[in-house]
Amino acid sequence: MADDDKVTLRSRERERGFTLIELMIVVAIVGILAVLATYGVRKYLANAKTAEAENSLGAIAKQAAIMYEKESMPSAVLPQGGTATLSRRLCKSASTSVPSSLSLVQGRKYQSSVAEWDVDAAGNSGFACLHFSIDMPQYYMYSYVGDPSGVAGATFMATANGDLNGDGLASTFSIAGSINSGMVLDVAPNLTVANAEE
Repeated sequence: MADDDKVTLRSRERERGFTLIELMIVVAIVGILAVLATYGVRKYLANAKTAEAENSLGAIAKQAAIMYEKESMPSAVLPQGGTATLSRRLCKSASTSVPSSLSLVQGRKYQSSVAEWDVDAAGNSGFACLHFSIDMPQYYMYSYVGDPSGVAGATFMATANGDLNGDGLASTFSIAGSINSGMVLDVAPNLTVANAEE
């Protein structure tokens, strides 16, 4: 075989391109990467949505602690030389959740109104007492239960329930606090979470 024939044979081998097996391997790798990317994006979006519940419950717990430290003495005039007992109390329970039903945030967002958060304003309880509201579309339903007795052992619990994927299985985030024997409000350092990405 002449040198020219060898050069031509080698250039034909180079021009031949990819084999079917090589192309199938590339397609398989691209498919695996696409699946991993889709999972990563879904996980990222779910984490971004659950951040709403985490941030809101943190704000509610902070407001509960602020309102507990604020004294709520009766409005009667305290005479000179008179005394009044410490009158720190947790905010009373909210009469309704916002929104009023989990179905309103099931697989979708809900835009609440100021009136929904202020429904207990007349009794200075619930979210009105906490000075808490959300003015943007929300993925979760919020509720608050508080014991206003002001005694050691009184507790509060703030909860966010949602159903991000609309499958009927709800996720629950909650944070609690309790008045200890020294009359100090202890707030849980972490949220309690069940089915976070549901």
